[in-house]
Amino acid sequence: MNEMSTEGLRGAVPHAVTTPDRIPAARYYDPAFYELEKQHLWPRVWQMAARLEEIPDVGDYAVYRNLDQSVIVIRTAADEVKAYQNHCRHRGVELVQKRGKARGGFICPFHGWRWDKDGNNTFVYEPTAFSADNMCKADLDLVPVRLETWMGCAFINFDDGAPPLRDTLGDFGRKMDGFKAEQLRAEWWLAARLPVNWKLAMEAFMEGYHVATTHPQLLPMGVTNKPGDARYIKLPDDAVTATFWITMGSTMPDEVDSRQFIDAYAEVMQVLSEGMAGMTSPEEVEIVRSLRDTPLPAHPAAAAAAFRTILNDAIADYYKSNGMDCGDFNALDRERLATNVNFLFPHFFMLPVHGAASSYRIRPTGPEECIFELWSLKRYPVGQEPPIPPVPEPKPHDDPSWPPIPRQDYANLPRQQRGLHGAGFEYMRLSEQMEGLVSNFHRLEDGFIGGASQAALVKGMQTVSGAIDVPVRYWE
Repeated sequence: MNEMSTEGLRGAVPHAVTTPDRIPAARYYDPAFYELEKQHLWPRVWQMAARLEEIPDVGDYAVYRNLDQSVIVIRTAADEVKAYQNHCRHRGVELVQKRGKARGGFICPFHGWRWDKDGNNTFVYEPTAFSADNMCKADLDLVPVRLETWMGCAFINFDDGAPPLRDTLGDFGRKMDGFKAEQLRAEWWLAARLPVNWKLAMEAFMEGYHVATTHPQLLPMGVTNKPGDARYIKLPDDAVTATFWITMGSTMPDEVDSRQFIDAYAEVMQVLSEGMAGMTSPEEVEIVRSLRDTPLPAHPAAAAAAFRTILNDAIADYYKSNGMDCGDFNALDRERLATNVNFLFPHFFMLPVHGAASSYRIRPTGPEECIFELWSLKRYPVGQEPPIPPVPEPKPHDDPSWPPIPRQDYANLPRQQRGLHGAGFEYMRLSEQMEGLVSNFHRLEDGFIGGASQAALVKGMQTVSGAIDVPVRYWE
C-alpha cells in the first residue's frame, strides 16, 4: 500500500506509518495499539502452531497458545491433522495443558464431559439436568479452528473467511517448496522470554545491516567493523543469490587464492554452526573443508559464484547418497530464491544457508514482552530421526547458555525497547534500501488494522513474505 492508497485508513490507525521510512515509536509500546493488533491482526492471519513431528501418531496432540487463545492441534489420521479451540463447552475449562496423546479423547477435569479426537461430544454427566437448548450437539462439539499443513508445520487461522495459506506465501512459498523444507526435523527447540515488543524482536532479523557491529565474528576475512573498513554494497542483478546487500571490506582484492578463499568460507560456516546451529550443520562444514583443494577463478566474484555451485552440488550429493531428500540448491540460485533469512508474515522465519536451517517464531505476551522460539532443523535418513524435542520452558534473554549469535541480538533488544520511550524519539529512521522489510511489515499491519480489502492484504502478504534485506515495496 503506497501513501495514496492508505490515506483513507489513517483515521482508524493510531501511530500509522505515513512516511514509509519512518516508523512511529509508540507502535512498540502503546497498549491501545497492542489491543488493535489483538482485535484486527492476530484473529485474521495464518499462525505457525506446531511442527508436525510433534504429533507423529494418530491421537497425538500439541497445544498452541497466543495471547488469550489456546488451540489443540491433533493428528486424527495418518494423513490428517485438525485443530480445535481448547476449552470445555460446559464452563470453559482448558481441556489440555501440554503436548500429549488422546487415547480415548479429551476429558474435562472439572465435570468429566468428554470428546473424541474428531471433536464430537461423547459424554455429559446427567444431560437431563440441562435444558434442551443447552444440549444441542452443534453447541457441544469442540469448536474447530481452520488448519492447513505445509512445510512440515501446522498453520491455524481463526478467520473462516481468510484466503488459503498458499495464496499468501509469495516467494517464501516458492523458496521452501524448492528447498524441500518439509523434510527437515527438529534437532532442538529453545525459547526466550524477551522484555520487548514482539515486532521489535522480529525486526532484529529483518536486515543484515546490523551484522558488522552486532556480529563482528561473521565479517569476511580481513574485514573489521572499524569505521571505514566494513561497507555494504548492493549486489548486481545477476548475482547468484537474491541477497540485496552484502558486507564487504573497504577494498576488494583483485585476485584470491582458492585454498584461502575456501578456508575462509569454512570458517564462516563453522562460526554459524557454533553460533546458531541449524543454519549450517557440522556435516556441511566438513563438506566445505573437503573441497579446499578445488581450483577456483582468481576474480573474487567469479570465485564465489563458482564455489557456491560446486558446494551446492556436493551438499546435495551428500544428502541424497545418505538417503535424505533435499531440493536442487543450484536451481534455487538460478531462480534467485537463495536467501539465508526468510520471513513469513506475520511471525515466522526460516534461515537456511544450504540444506539445514534455523527457524524462529515470535508470540506477543504483552505490549512490551514476547516469547521468541528457536528451532535447529536438519535432514535425517528415514528411521534415524532424533527424539521429538520437549516443549521448551522460556529462559531469560540474558541466560548465559544461549548460542553466541542470538545472545548478541538479545543483548541489544531491551536497550532498544527502553530507548524508544525517550521523549525526543518520535520514530525510527529506516534505510529505504536495506531496512525496507521493516517498513513493508508495518504498512501491511496498518492494512489489517485499518480495514484494507482482502485482495490488497493478500497482495501485501505475498510481497512482504520472503527474503530480508529488501527495499521499501508497494503492492497497490
